[in-house]
Amino acid sequence: MSGSREGEREFLLPREKYLSTGIHIGSRVKTGDMTKFVYKCRPDGLWILDLEKIDERIRVAAKFLARFDPKKVVVVSSRIYGRTPVEKFCELTGAVPIAGRFVPGTFTNPLYPGHIDADVVLVVDPRADAQAVSEATKVGIPVVALCSTDNSLADIDLAIPANNKGRRALAAVFWLLARQVLRERGDIPPDGDIPYSIEDFEARL
Repeated sequence: MSGSREGEREFLLPREKYLSTGIHIGSRVKTGDMTKFVYKCRPDGLWILDLEKIDERIRVAAKFLARFDPKKVVVVSSRIYGRTPVEKFCELTGAVPIAGRFVPGTFTNPLYPGHIDADVVLVVDPRADAQAVSEATKVGIPVVALCSTDNSLADIDLAIPANNKGRRALAAVFWLLARQVLRERGDIPPDGDIPYSIEDFEARL
């Protein structure tokens, strides 16, 4: 889904399966930050993300996340559709989920009973999860974020371009990330699979 196919490596998912999840469908808004990840604009005005760049960034993010102690990796989603994928990802990788409301002070106030001392934070949407991004930035925790075409990359250390609003798209991103993190850690073989399908990662309606 980008210009050249010469020397194109194999995707983490077959191209058709990727496309069927809607992982590449952006919004009708495109920020300057996200231009480098955009493939084209559809006739209906929706911006489309480049599948090769999505695939590449999932690999990069998984390699990065795999370097941390799982108990110090915090995954945040205030979006309803992000909750199940986040919980499944954390169940498989040992990371800490915050699904639902992010309580102010979680990262910045050591006196708060629910305070978490994180080494890295992964957020579903930098806009919806702005409080988590802001606190992580204040205390120097790197932020990995799923970013659609309408997101800003301010305070984001590593962006994964992806549809961060769609139910199936979020399931696909977190399923791929979980499998790739486990591969990078050596918990499963380099071509190994996980005991769940993408459907298992989907939020129930």
